[in-house]
Amino acid sequence: MTTFPPAVLHTLSGENSPDGPGGESIHLAVHELGDGGGRPPVVFSHGFPELAYSWRHQLPAVADAGFRAIAPDQRGYNRSSAPEDISAYGLGQLCGDLADLLDSLEIDRAVFVGHDWGGFVVWAMPILFPERCAGVVGICTPYTPFPGTSFLRSMFGDDEDMYMLWFQEPGVAEAVMDRHPRKVFEKLMVGGVDPAVLMAQGVGRSEGMSFNPFKDLDSVPDLGERIATDEEIDTYAEAFERTGFRGGINWYRNIDANGAAYPAVGTQPLDLPTLMICSEWDPALPPALAANMANLCSDLEMTTVPKTGHWVQQEDPESVNDLLIDWLTRRFT
Repeated sequence: MTTFPPAVLHTLSGENSPDGPGGESIHLAVHELGDGGGRPPVVFSHGFPELAYSWRHQLPAVADAGFRAIAPDQRGYNRSSAPEDISAYGLGQLCGDLADLLDSLEIDRAVFVGHDWGGFVVWAMPILFPERCAGVVGICTPYTPFPGTSFLRSMFGDDEDMYMLWFQEPGVAEAVMDRHPRKVFEKLMVGGVDPAVLMAQGVGRSEGMSFNPFKDLDSVPDLGERIATDEEIDTYAEAFERTGFRGGINWYRNIDANGAAYPAVGTQPLDLPTLMICSEWDPALPPALAANMANLCSDLEMTTVPKTGHWVQQEDPESVNDLLIDWLTRRFT
């Protein structure tokens, strides 16, 4: 199993939140490797339901390549602060946490790398904090506007058939998922599956599949190969058995507020170095969603890792690391 550095707790000022500090001290548990040698540090932003540990394959590789690699458990996760109020998980606070973390680490600018929900956060950084961004990398998550609940209902109809809609009512998803956190990861930590295979099983998008695996995990078919060892799944299960899923789910409960408050995110052109790593068989964020990025990102490189699914940085870490390190070395040496 890949060595992953222990966490160091950083207390954040909250001064960088566009909505103000909010009166409550926030701390993040941060994992770090490497010294960077004058290159911009690389900050990794995880998604849902994940942890900083999801970057366990990237931190050592990026540090060995000569960069300072930093991965926090973000607000609402694991050992980091998890405020009660849903409004404490808006995009302004999530991006403000990363800016505050740079202050705490005495870093002026960084390259931000994000996957899944973390991708939305890092793509918002050059809009909200352009002076703190040397570059942005999206893994699976493209630079695009937030999908609001109205749009999702127009696509999926029944709220229970789309996990982001099912997440909206406080307590509903938690009541299901908190009962068996280990099963969440046993079922979902699997590799990519050819869409043709999904169609043959009657669970492809064109077959009207439910896009909510969390509601009834027992009914999720075992089609992909496990991409995490029992020990790695233990790490996820232990964290969510202790905290529950509420903190991460609260990120989703702000998607309409985020779209209203930050309409420039996903629409305003970006002129800093950007890299988009797509995953060919990602059912949640297929490469087609990144089709418009060339019109918005003036300095864009885009590539697709073949035959991989949503957790590509864990499924095929060698390919992701090679692509990431090649880009970092060319652009920031």
